[in-house]
Amino acid sequence: MAQGPRSSNQDDLPLGAPESAEPTADRQKPDAGNDPRGHRARLRERLLSGGIDALGDHEVVEYLLMTAIPRKDVKPIARTLLQRFGGLPGVFNADRKALADHPGMGETSAAALKIVGVAARRMARAQVQDQPVLGSWQALIDYLSIDMAHLTVERVRVLYLNAQNRLIRDEHVGDGSLDEAAIHPREVIKRAMDLGAAALILVHNHPSGNPEPSRADIQITNRIAEAGRLLGITVHDHIIVGRGSHVSLRSKGLI
Repeated sequence: MAQGPRSSNQDDLPLGAPESAEPTADRQKPDAGNDPRGHRARLRERLLSGGIDALGDHEVVEYLLMTAIPRKDVKPIARTLLQRFGGLPGVFNADRKALADHPGMGETSAAALKIVGVAARRMARAQVQDQPVLGSWQALIDYLSIDMAHLTVERVRVLYLNAQNRLIRDEHVGDGSLDEAAIHPREVIKRAMDLGAAALILVHNHPSGNPEPSRADIQITNRIAEAGRLLGITVHDHIIVGRGSHVSLRSKGLI
């Protein structure tokens, strides 16, 4: 009997079919005459016995891909990913589909890279949640930079704090230019009251990479600060995140 085309979904394979039967980028046949085990063992040893700089950037990506593509030399894929996305932060913050569609990649490989960003964000968030925000300012900046510096869209967030300046809620309130279409002063303050917050910090990013505030940034910040003063809600700051730098409107005397 003639057979139809084989599905590329592993769940559709016949029971007991070998892994190599799956024709996706994540499942590759080993290169003829190429045994990468010695190279991978050396990478592992350098990783475990060395410090933060024990592996080069391409080797970090390569090591992660080794777990998803176990039978192929992934060094060329690692190098092209770094070239395409502009470095480690760009790779780990890249869109899932863009990673999966990259030559030699697939969903499993994309997940192996995306998990790094998830872990980094959770570690940074834990540093912020465990102590008063104003007393751990660098931890806050690290957290925001990891999460926002490489976004390609402008994102607006509000950090709501209790009376001890501990984080109650980190809320994504909209995407787009910072104006009343993205964030309305009355809604921000109402949300603070609903949460029982005593203070807040406004945050947004500039995808251009330049964190200098615009006139609209300054105007909306002061409108929210004024609305907060009327109801006993303090606006501690407005942080604008760029690529590799940030600006505090409070430190510039703009609040």
